Amino acid sequence: MSNPQIASHRIYTGKVVSLDVDQVRYPDGSTGELEIIRHSGASAVLPFVSDPAGSDPQIMLIRQYRYAAGGYLYEVPAGKLEKGEAPMDCAVRELKEETGCTAQRMEPMLSFLTTPGFTDEVIHSFMAVGLTTGEKHLDADEFTEVVTFKLSQALRMIQTNEIRDAKTALTILYAAGFSAGL
Repeated sequence: MSNPQIASHRIYTGKVVSLDVDQVRYPDGSTGELEIIRHSGASAVLPFVSDPAGSDPQIMLIRQYRYAAGGYLYEVPAGKLEKGEAPMDCAVRELKEETGCTAQRMEPMLSFLTTPGFTDEVIHSFMAVGLTTGEKHLDADEFTEVVTFKLSQALRMIQTNEIRDAKTALTILYAAGFSAGL
């Protein structure tokens, strides 16, 4: 199918997202309007404090205040791509800013659409190993603390809904199922 977009009208441009109303042609030939949140994309990093190939490795998360969620969430370090920034570069930057750490090795894991019903946001996830600690450089609106968990504990926290952030749950589950032994 050729480009389904017939027209687009920008309604709002903000610091993080923009809102467009697009007129589109659906696969059956009919047309309609859709509201689309445009986002530059983001990178997320799962930092391993110990050897990911170990029997129950330790991972690092951040406990971050999120107004939209009504309180604190456990999350992997993450942030939006700056204009022209490669996902790997964003992951390196966000790891340093939010945890103070640098990684000896950064491995790409998966890229995923967050909510394809209304946004084009893609998050690129990475695994960080061989950490060296340093100083955090948080934005003024970031309120975080760094916490560590055994991978098995983080998996239980997903199961019991203590980890509710989708990018975090998916990144941890992917690492546990496919990447931790790499």
